[in-house]
Amino acid sequence: MLFLANQKILDKKQDIIDEIAKRTKEAKSMVLFEYQGLTVEDTNELRNKLAETGSKFKIYKNTLVKRAFDTLKIDLADELKGPKAMAFSEDEIAPVKVLADFAKTHPALVLKAGIIDGEIADEAKLQELSNIPSREGLLTMLASGMMGTVRDLSICLDLYSKDLEK
Repeated sequence: MLFLANQKILDKKQDIIDEIAKRTKEAKSMVLFEYQGLTVEDTNELRNKLAETGSKFKIYKNTLVKRAFDTLKIDLADELKGPKAMAFSEDEIAPVKVLADFAKTHPALVLKAGIIDGEIADEAKLQELSNIPSREGLLTMLASGMMGTVRDLSICLDLYSKDLEK
């Protein structure tokens, strides 16, 4: 009977390892961060902000995360010391921006490492990514740049047509 109980526990752990590996492999971004020191209210607020961007927030045991990373041949073992949480998303930058913004008002949250588009990102890279404007912001910049060019062209053509009329 003892053997069956142990086998059930091992099977449950393997299911969690498989879940972590699947989420990490399927997500366009995965971010590891320290959360120790956040209150329950802070954690719920963070979870809701991440959910607004389509990101998921999970806390797993480091030993299970390490095993999942080993199956995926990801070397982030150095970052798995102490309590860590994970954010997964289909958007490359959204969870990084949400976590970095949240960390500004909650110093207990510290970005540690991540996997962005299949590449490992350290703290510095995550900080750099958090400064990139949102997709909507980038599209706005592109549109205003294109409108400026069209405006300049129309002014130029107007001046040229007036010059021909003389």
